[in-house]
Amino acid sequence: MFRWVPGLQAISSYRREWLAKDIVAGVVLTTLLVPQGMAYAELAGLPPITGLYTSILCLLGYAVFGPSRILVLGPDSSLGPMIAATILPLIAANGDEKRAIALASMLALIVGAIMVLASVAKLGFIADLISKPTMIGYINGLALTILVGQLPKLFGFKVEADGFIGEVAGFVKGLANGEAVAAAAAVGIAGIVVILVLQRWLPKVPAVLVMVVAAIVVTKVFGLGEFVDTVGVLPEGFPPLTIPRISPNDLGLLFAGALGIALVSLADTISTASAFAARTGQEINGNQEMIGIGAANLAAGLFQGFPVSTSGSRTAVAERSGAKTQLTGVVGAALIILMIVLVPGLFRNLPQPALAAVVITASLSLADIPGTVRLWRQRRVEFLLSIAAFLGVVLLGVLPGIAIAVALSILNVFRRAWWPYDTELGRVEGLAGYHDVHSYPQAEHLPGLVIYRFDGPLIFANAKTFRDEVRKLAKADPPPTWILIAAEPMTDVDTTASDVLEELDRYGLTRTINPQHFFPTIEDAVAAFRQETGADWAAADRAATGEAAPGPDRPHDVPTSPSAG
Repeated sequence: MFRWVPGLQAISSYRREWLAKDIVAGVVLTTLLVPQGMAYAELAGLPPITGLYTSILCLLGYAVFGPSRILVLGPDSSLGPMIAATILPLIAANGDEKRAIALASMLALIVGAIMVLASVAKLGFIADLISKPTMIGYINGLALTILVGQLPKLFGFKVEADGFIGEVAGFVKGLANGEAVAAAAAVGIAGIVVILVLQRWLPKVPAVLVMVVAAIVVTKVFGLGEFVDTVGVLPEGFPPLTIPRISPNDLGLLFAGALGIALVSLADTISTASAFAARTGQEINGNQEMIGIGAANLAAGLFQGFPVSTSGSRTAVAERSGAKTQLTGVVGAALIILMIVLVPGLFRNLPQPALAAVVITASLSLADIPGTVRLWRQRRVEFLLSIAAFLGVVLLGVLPGIAIAVALSILNVFRRAWWPYDTELGRVEGLAGYHDVHSYPQAEHLPGLVIYRFDGPLIFANAKTFRDEVRKLAKADPPPTWILIAAEPMTDVDTTASDVLEELDRYGLTRTINPQHFFPTIEDAVAAFRQETGADWAAADRAATGEAAPGPDRPHDVPTSPSAG
């Protein structure tokens, strides 16, 4: 039972001294859960109250089935556009609110089922399908689309448009036509400034809560409710257990959207859980994490909620507030229940532009500009992959964007198998082994000997590339006496590649490669060459031969010594 229900183990091992810290952390966490929950619900195209329902149930579900001690799940800014992109095409033109809630709840149930089944099948490795560069590009694209989508609400008007270009054009047109409401713009822009300033200069202050309270007070005192849309009174009471009723025709699109949401949620949860577990010495169980995420989504889907993911920012708040266990989330869920049962009108004067400010500042924190710059400096190919994923999200949409990100990650794996990095090696004074001549242009060589390294398994997909490179080396002027293959990186040789090797063997005295052409180490091969030819080490003039200088797409040099062929 402890294995499948970690919450029971947490209860059995709970320490009395943790109680006060978990309660305090739960109170602090609630101040962030409420405004963000409502804001991210609207980002997903749903009523604000559903964000609170979702927060309650996912916190309780993960507290029972989730393995991490302090991980906080809930409505997430990265999932909001994906949810909206999935359910909005299925909603009637009049925007039926009840139908939207039913579709979002079914989407959460499908995501939860996918997670649980994937855990049973031990498919936690699926989270690795999105590489870091493509994930950076996807998140950057997501951040930009979120920001642009919230600008009309920030300025107090609406835009009826599909896609990033349409939304930008609609926003500009609205501004040009004077549709912006000055009071709404003032509240929204001031809200962004307050959050950013407090997060930058007073990080321990709950910036979102301060902004929300200030916006409510200003709206009430100055009567801005006449000019600015507000949240209004939330539905009173806890939602009943509800099985969402939808048309079977909707399941196809919902399932496609759920796959993308599950993949992003899993990747985000695994990375966040790993980062926080490393600080406390915990070990991450990817399959149990999927059970926890699945339970959170199933619980939310049964009570008019929508899909959820891990929140790195809210988890960090819980940790800084002293959280020790998932009781922190339980306290947060209990406080939200008390709020909607006892004081549902607490946020009646909260202006919609203030919620837009919450979402926009969240989108700004999503973007990873430094990571993109680092890719440009270190690996231009991976930078281009990141930009392709970014453009996929911006130009084609959120769901096609995640498909493009996954496809690019997989294609990049194949690309590196088809065209592994290859280089010549030389001897560097003062360094043991043999080194990449691109990283060390001053490396010495033996006249007549080329030491060639092919950084990958030799398989059917790259055998011809390998053959062509060896033939190019053989056609040098003057031609080399030996071409020595540093075979250490070749972790595998399939039958197609072995035939290519046999064709390249210059003597061909036997049916297979002559055993005398194998050496246990590069040192042995170099010694044999020197004994046969009497050659001595000489400095190479790389500039004269046109050798490429080290570039941003070249991997760091790895000394090679053990094996040769």
